[in-house]
Amino acid sequence: MNPISELALVWLLLLCSVLAASFGELEFDHCERVVKKWADASSSSSREEHHNKDKRSLQDLLFFLHVPRTGGRTYFNCFLRKLYDNAEECPRSYDKLRFDPRKEKCKLLATHDDYSLMEMLPRDKTSVMTIIRDPVARVLSTYEFSVEVAARFLVHPNLTSAAMMAGRIRKNNVISTLDIWPWKYLVPWMREDLFARRDARKVKGVVIIEDNNPYDMEEMLMPLHEYLDTPTAHDIIHNGATFQIAGLTNNSHLAEAHEVRHCVQKHKNLGEPVLQVAKRRLDSMLYVGLTEEHRESASLFAHVVGSQVLSQVVASNLTAKNKTTKSEESDTVSESGGSDESKIQNGTSEVASNKIEGKSGNMTVKTLMEVYEGCITHLWKSQGTRRVNSLKRISPANFTKETRTRVSREVIEQIKSLNNLDVELYKYAKEIFVKEHELVSKKKMVSTSKRSIADLQNVFGEMDDEKLWKFVSVALMLLLLFLLFLFVNFRRRRTSKVKI
Repeated sequence: MNPISELALVWLLLLCSVLAASFGELEFDHCERVVKKWADASSSSSREEHHNKDKRSLQDLLFFLHVPRTGGRTYFNCFLRKLYDNAEECPRSYDKLRFDPRKEKCKLLATHDDYSLMEMLPRDKTSVMTIIRDPVARVLSTYEFSVEVAARFLVHPNLTSAAMMAGRIRKNNVISTLDIWPWKYLVPWMREDLFARRDARKVKGVVIIEDNNPYDMEEMLMPLHEYLDTPTAHDIIHNGATFQIAGLTNNSHLAEAHEVRHCVQKHKNLGEPVLQVAKRRLDSMLYVGLTEEHRESASLFAHVVGSQVLSQVVASNLTAKNKTTKSEESDTVSESGGSDESKIQNGTSEVASNKIEGKSGNMTVKTLMEVYEGCITHLWKSQGTRRVNSLKRISPANFTKETRTRVSREVIEQIKSLNNLDVELYKYAKEIFVKEHELVSKKKMVSTSKRSIADLQNVFGEMDDEKLWKFVSVALMLLLLFLLFLFVNFRRRRTSKVKI
């Protein structure tokens, strides 16, 4: 190559690098504008929402924003389903919205959908609750559950057979895990990987697995460190809680969500506005629980959410009873010429009233917690059994609390770095939790004090003047004796000091 050609090549490479840098700057500026525009719009709607309603009061509709792998299934089955009738639960929407939220008169919506769903709900009549988990534990649990569900399909001889069976389940109108975000993406992906590795083992023949670390068992399943760095994990798993609460998942109802999410994923320093929006959303929620603080979170839920639902049920019972009483009075007046129709209507009212009472009984916050404790014991046992049976198909791989200790420090730090927004959101959720816990504790103390005073008033109220005078006399006598004891004791101490 002659000197002129070499010089031209150098200039060409220099020009390409300048153009690439310029394009990068233009692309960053564009992303910055996109993120800022979305954040400004979200902030203004959040301020309006704060202004229009009291966040501590349960509204007509409770929206449970279920962040995957936070223990939400436990809350749904052992709390929410004990508080709400089937008729009060919105049509099952874990996979997609199956009703018109502005027309349906349901009271409970539980879904893996993100916060963008609020655009379709009556904001001023909707309370939101969620549960946040430590990002490292949430990512590990997501990996484990993806493997567990995918492994169930290994009963089939090949991937084609497994896919056909999944298709049959869908045709029967059964909502399966494969229909629900994010598992509709993560499980088929992991299923394909497990079948590929099983086929590779068959080709090799006997495979000896010496490593007992299930997170790095390459012959059996995708290693965790490899899983973390895939495009699928970057788009769905990392910072998943922040994106879900901000309404920016790949399942979002917002047209701009995908561009905003991709800009933040590409330019890490653009994540701060998204984090601030997610924090404000948490601030506006009726309840924010923590997976790691299971017992305290359950108690907080029972006092903050459960108590209000139970109060509404009591109010509904009173309304139903009043209607029944009026109906009975009407029947009595028209007894001489009343029709069978009025009796049937009255009977229907009584049945409806009994159904409401049967659902709630005389349930209190205390009995709600007792029901919850009994429910979770059974639920956790059945979930544990199912996990063991699923993971048998990829033995010796198995996931337990003990095996999590085998995840290397480098991988843990990698998870924290990839989930930097979730790390900060979790810290903020803990601050909210501590404040709410203290507030509820103070309210319980005040309530206990009021009950004690009321009990004393009842006791005194039942006494006649003679008994009350005797009680006061005895109390004064005891007080005088106590003061005399203190005086004598004090004098003895002073005398002993003088002698010394």
